Amino acid sequence: MHFSETDTRSLLDQIERYYDAVPRSSARAEDFGPLTLFVPTAGSWPFYGRPALAWQGPAATAGDVRRVRERQRELGLPETFEWVDENAPGLRAAVEAAGLTVHAHPLMALDPGAPTPPSDPSVRLLAADAPELASALAVPRVAFAEPGTAVGTAGAAELAAFTAVVERDGTVDRVAARIRAGLTVTAAALAADGSARCSGMHQPADGVTEVVGVGTLPDARRRGLALAVTASLVADARARGAGTVFLSAGDEDVARVYARAGFRRVATALIAEPAESA
Repeated sequence: MHFSETDTRSLLDQIERYYDAVPRSSARAEDFGPLTLFVPTAGSWPFYGRPALAWQGPAATAGDVRRVRERQRELGLPETFEWVDENAPGLRAAVEAAGLTVHAHPLMALDPGAPTPPSDPSVRLLAADAPELASALAVPRVAFAEPGTAVGTAGAAELAAFTAVVERDGTVDRVAARIRAGLTVTAAALAADGSARCSGMHQPADGVTEVVGVGTLPDARRRGLALAVTASLVADARARGAGTVFLSAGDEDVARVYARAGFRRVATALIAEPAESA
Protein backbone atom coordinates (compact mmCIF):
# COMPACT_ATOMS: atom_id res chain seq x y z
CA MET A 1 0.00 0.00 0.00
CA HIS A 2 1.02 3.60 -0.62
CA PHE A 3 -0.51 6.31 1.51
CA SER A 4 -2.69 8.75 -0.43
CA GLU A 5 -1.80 12.44 -0.48
CA THR A 6 -4.61 13.12 2.02
CA ASP A 7 -3.49 10.27 4.29
CA THR A 8 0.11 11.46 4.14
CA ARG A 9 -0.81 15.03 5.04
CA SER A 10 -2.84 13.78 8.00
CA LEU A 11 0.05 11.55 9.12
CA LEU A 12 2.56 14.39 8.92
CA ASP A 13 0.25 16.65 10.93
CA GLN A 14 -0.02 13.96 13.63
CA ILE A 15 3.74 13.42 13.64
CA GLU A 16 4.37 17.16 13.92
CA ARG A 17 2.12 17.39 16.98
CA TYR A 18 3.76 14.29 18.44
CA TYR A 19 7.28 15.71 18.07
CA ASP A 20 6.17 18.82 19.92
CA ALA A 21 4.30 16.94 22.66
CA VAL A 22 6.64 14.10 23.61
CA PRO A 23 9.58 16.16 24.95
CA ARG A 24 7.25 18.12 27.22
CA SER A 25 6.98 15.15 29.59
CA SER A 26 10.59 15.72 30.68
CA ALA A 27 11.64 19.10 29.28
CA ARG A 28 10.52 22.71 29.22
CA ALA A 29 9.95 24.53 25.94
CA GLU A 30 11.75 27.82 25.26
CA ASP A 31 10.26 30.08 22.58
CA PHE A 32 12.48 31.40 19.79
CA GLY A 33 9.74 32.60 17.45
CA PRO A 34 9.70 30.15 14.55
CA LEU A 35 11.78 27.66 16.58
CA THR A 36 11.32 25.88 19.90
CA LEU A 37 14.14 24.59 22.08
CA PHE A 38 13.35 21.78 24.50
CA VAL A 39 15.49 22.06 27.63
CA PRO A 40 15.65 18.86 29.70
CA THR A 41 14.61 18.95 33.30
CA ALA A 42 16.70 17.27 36.01
CA GLY A 43 17.37 13.63 35.25
CA SER A 44 16.31 13.77 31.61
CA TRP A 45 18.37 13.34 28.46
CA PRO A 46 19.07 16.16 25.98
CA PHE A 47 16.46 17.11 23.41
CA TYR A 48 16.61 19.29 20.30
CA GLY A 49 15.55 22.47 18.61
CA ARG A 50 12.72 22.18 16.09
CA PRO A 51 10.09 24.25 14.26
CA ALA A 52 7.53 25.86 16.56
CA LEU A 53 4.17 24.13 16.33
CA ALA A 54 1.54 26.13 14.42
CA TRP A 55 3.91 29.10 13.88
CA GLN A 56 2.25 31.57 11.50
CA GLY A 57 5.00 34.19 11.19
CA PRO A 58 8.02 34.47 8.89
CA ALA A 59 10.08 31.35 8.20
CA ALA A 60 13.10 30.68 10.38
CA THR A 61 16.32 32.33 9.26
CA ALA A 62 19.95 31.43 9.84
CA GLY A 63 19.92 34.11 12.55
CA ASP A 64 17.09 32.32 14.35
CA VAL A 65 19.04 29.08 14.23
CA ARG A 66 22.15 30.80 15.58
CA ARG A 67 20.15 32.21 18.52
CA VAL A 68 19.03 28.69 19.45
CA ARG A 69 22.58 27.38 19.09
CA GLU A 70 23.86 30.10 21.41
CA ARG A 71 21.29 29.08 24.00
CA GLN A 72 22.22 25.40 23.60
CA ARG A 73 25.89 26.25 24.19
CA GLU A 74 24.95 28.36 27.21
CA LEU A 75 23.06 25.41 28.71
CA GLY A 76 25.67 22.82 27.73
CA LEU A 77 23.25 21.04 25.39
CA PRO A 78 24.06 19.36 22.08
CA GLU A 79 23.58 21.80 19.18
CA THR A 80 21.08 19.59 17.39
CA PHE A 81 17.85 20.19 15.49
CA GLU A 82 15.30 17.62 14.32
CA TRP A 83 12.35 18.14 11.99
CA VAL A 84 10.34 16.74 9.07
CA ASP A 85 11.53 18.25 5.80
CA GLU A 86 8.06 18.29 4.21
CA ASN A 87 6.60 20.12 7.23
CA ALA A 88 9.23 22.89 7.15
CA PRO A 89 10.71 22.87 3.63
CA GLY A 90 12.70 26.09 4.04
CA LEU A 91 14.39 25.21 7.30
CA ARG A 92 17.18 23.10 5.85
CA ALA A 93 18.71 26.06 3.99
CA ALA A 94 18.59 28.22 7.13
CA VAL A 95 20.16 25.50 9.26
CA GLU A 96 22.96 24.90 6.76
CA ALA A 97 23.56 28.66 6.46
CA ALA A 98 23.99 28.70 10.24
CA GLY A 99 26.84 26.21 9.94
CA LEU A 100 25.21 22.89 10.74
CA THR A 101 25.43 19.64 8.79
CA VAL A 102 22.10 18.03 7.91
CA HIS A 103 21.53 14.27 7.67
CA ALA A 104 18.46 12.86 5.90
CA HIS A 105 16.64 9.69 6.97
CA PRO A 106 13.58 7.91 5.56
CA LEU A 107 10.52 8.70 7.69
CA MET A 108 8.20 5.70 7.63
CA ALA A 109 4.68 5.00 8.91
CA LEU A 110 3.07 1.65 9.54
CA ASP A 111 0.46 0.62 6.99
CA PRO A 112 -2.73 0.30 9.08
CA GLY A 113 -3.61 -2.86 7.16
CA ALA A 114 -0.25 -4.55 7.61
CA PRO A 115 -0.47 -7.83 9.53
CA THR A 116 1.61 -8.08 12.68
CA PRO A 117 4.29 -10.75 12.17
CA PRO A 118 4.22 -13.77 14.49
CA SER A 119 5.78 -13.20 17.89
CA ASP A 120 9.31 -14.44 18.54
CA PRO A 121 9.70 -16.30 21.86
CA SER A 122 13.11 -14.71 22.41
CA VAL A 123 11.61 -11.20 22.46
CA ARG A 124 10.22 -9.81 25.70
CA LEU A 125 8.70 -6.53 26.78
CA LEU A 126 10.72 -5.47 29.79
CA ALA A 127 9.31 -4.22 33.07
CA ALA A 128 10.95 -1.31 34.87
CA ASP A 129 12.67 -3.69 37.30
CA ALA A 130 13.68 -6.31 34.74
CA PRO A 131 17.29 -7.42 35.30
CA GLU A 132 17.76 -7.44 31.50
CA LEU A 133 16.92 -3.75 31.16
CA ALA A 134 20.51 -2.52 31.48
CA SER A 135 21.85 -4.74 28.71
CA ALA A 136 18.83 -3.87 26.54
CA LEU A 137 19.66 -0.19 26.88
CA ALA A 138 23.32 -0.85 26.14
CA VAL A 139 22.72 -2.75 22.89
CA PRO A 140 21.88 0.32 20.74
CA ARG A 141 25.02 2.08 21.93
CA VAL A 142 27.09 -0.83 20.68
CA ALA A 143 25.06 -1.12 17.49
CA PHE A 144 25.17 2.57 16.55
CA ALA A 145 28.92 2.69 17.12
CA GLU A 146 29.20 0.18 14.26
CA PRO A 147 26.33 1.29 11.99
CA GLY A 148 24.83 -0.53 9.05
CA THR A 149 23.25 -3.92 8.54
CA ALA A 150 26.36 -6.03 7.87
CA VAL A 151 27.55 -8.55 10.44
CA GLY A 152 30.31 -6.99 12.53
CA THR A 153 32.72 -7.89 15.28
CA ALA A 154 31.36 -6.10 18.36
CA GLY A 155 29.56 -8.44 20.72
CA ALA A 156 29.56 -9.63 24.33
CA ALA A 157 32.65 -7.72 25.51
CA GLU A 158 31.43 -4.41 24.12
CA LEU A 159 27.95 -5.07 25.49
CA ALA A 160 29.34 -5.64 28.98
CA ALA A 161 31.29 -2.38 28.82
CA PHE A 162 28.28 -0.33 27.71
CA THR A 163 26.02 -2.07 30.22
CA ALA A 164 28.26 -0.76 32.98
CA VAL A 165 28.02 2.72 31.45
CA VAL A 166 24.20 2.84 31.35
CA GLU A 167 24.02 1.57 34.91
CA ARG A 168 26.47 4.24 36.05
CA ASP A 169 25.21 7.28 34.12
CA GLY A 170 21.57 7.06 35.20
CA THR A 171 20.14 5.82 31.91
CA VAL A 172 18.60 2.72 33.48
CA ASP A 173 16.90 4.74 36.21
CA ARG A 174 15.55 7.31 33.71
CA VAL A 175 14.12 4.69 31.39
CA ALA A 176 12.71 2.65 34.28
CA ALA A 177 10.84 5.74 35.47
CA ARG A 178 9.44 6.29 31.97
CA ILE A 179 8.35 2.64 31.76
CA ARG A 180 6.50 2.98 35.07
CA ALA A 181 4.80 6.15 33.81
CA GLY A 182 3.72 4.50 30.56
CA LEU A 183 5.85 6.87 28.48
CA THR A 184 8.25 4.24 27.12
CA VAL A 185 7.97 0.57 26.19
CA THR A 186 11.19 -1.44 25.80
CA ALA A 187 11.49 -4.75 23.97
CA ALA A 188 14.54 -6.98 23.75
CA ALA A 189 15.58 -10.18 22.03
CA LEU A 190 17.37 -12.14 24.73
CA ALA A 191 20.09 -14.75 24.52
CA ALA A 192 20.03 -17.90 26.63
CA ASP A 193 22.15 -16.18 29.30
CA GLY A 194 19.55 -13.39 29.61
CA SER A 195 21.62 -10.69 27.92
CA ALA A 196 20.08 -8.65 25.11
CA ARG A 197 21.10 -9.17 21.51
CA CYS A 198 18.70 -6.63 20.00
CA SER A 199 16.44 -4.04 21.56
CA GLY A 200 14.23 -1.06 20.82
CA MET A 201 11.51 1.17 22.25
CA HIS A 202 8.32 2.91 21.39
CA GLN A 203 7.00 6.02 23.10
CA PRO A 204 3.19 6.35 23.04
CA ALA A 205 1.38 9.67 23.31
CA ASP A 206 -2.25 10.43 22.42
CA GLY A 207 -2.74 7.57 19.97
CA VAL A 208 0.59 8.07 18.19
CA THR A 209 3.89 6.36 18.88
CA GLU A 210 7.40 6.37 17.49
CA VAL A 211 9.59 3.27 17.35
CA VAL A 212 13.09 4.38 18.33
CA GLY A 213 16.52 3.02 19.11
CA VAL A 214 16.20 -0.40 17.48
CA GLY A 215 19.69 -1.83 17.37
CA THR A 216 21.30 -5.27 17.08
CA LEU A 217 24.71 -6.30 18.36
CA PRO A 218 26.91 -6.30 15.26
CA ASP A 219 27.95 -9.94 15.70
CA ALA A 220 24.25 -10.97 15.92
CA ARG A 221 23.03 -9.25 12.76
CA ARG A 222 21.30 -10.92 9.81
CA ARG A 223 19.23 -13.19 12.08
CA GLY A 224 15.94 -11.29 11.89
CA LEU A 225 16.23 -9.92 15.42
CA ALA A 226 15.51 -6.28 14.51
CA LEU A 227 12.40 -7.35 12.64
CA ALA A 228 11.26 -9.46 15.60
CA VAL A 229 11.80 -6.63 18.10
CA THR A 230 9.99 -4.18 15.81
CA ALA A 231 7.09 -6.61 15.45
CA SER A 232 6.81 -6.89 19.23
CA LEU A 233 6.77 -3.11 19.61
CA VAL A 234 4.15 -2.78 16.86
CA ALA A 235 1.95 -5.41 18.51
CA ASP A 236 2.19 -3.60 21.84
CA ALA A 237 1.47 -0.21 20.23
CA ARG A 238 -1.63 -1.60 18.55
CA ALA A 239 -2.77 -3.19 21.80
CA ARG A 240 -2.48 0.22 23.45
CA GLY A 241 -4.69 1.74 20.76
CA ALA A 242 -2.07 3.60 18.73
CA GLY A 243 -3.56 4.55 15.38
CA THR A 244 -0.27 5.90 14.01
CA VAL A 245 3.06 4.12 14.41
CA PHE A 246 6.11 5.65 12.75
CA LEU A 247 9.91 5.65 12.79
CA SER A 248 12.99 7.11 11.15
CA ALA A 249 15.26 4.59 9.42
CA GLY A 250 19.01 5.06 9.53
CA ASP A 251 19.40 4.64 5.78
CA GLU A 252 17.81 2.98 2.77
CA ASP A 253 19.14 -0.48 3.71
CA VAL A 254 17.57 -0.22 7.15
CA ALA A 255 14.37 1.13 5.58
CA ARG A 256 14.05 -2.08 3.59
CA VAL A 257 14.08 -4.07 6.85
CA TYR A 258 11.24 -1.95 8.23
CA ALA A 259 9.32 -2.29 4.98
CA ARG A 260 9.14 -6.03 5.71
CA ALA A 261 7.34 -5.13 8.96
CA GLY A 262 4.74 -3.09 7.06
CA PHE A 263 6.26 0.40 7.23
CA ARG A 264 6.02 2.69 4.19
CA ARG A 265 8.03 5.82 3.49
CA VAL A 266 5.95 8.99 3.90
CA ALA A 267 8.54 11.78 4.21
CA THR A 268 12.13 12.65 5.15
CA ALA A 269 13.35 13.19 8.69
CA LEU A 270 16.24 15.66 9.01
CA ILE A 271 18.76 15.84 11.84
CA ALA A 272 21.26 18.69 12.03
CA GLU A 273 24.43 18.88 14.10
CA PRO A 274 27.77 20.69 14.01
CA ALA A 275 30.01 19.53 11.19
CA GLU A 276 32.74 18.46 13.57
CA SER A 277 30.31 15.94 15.15
CA ALA A 278 29.21 14.48 11.80
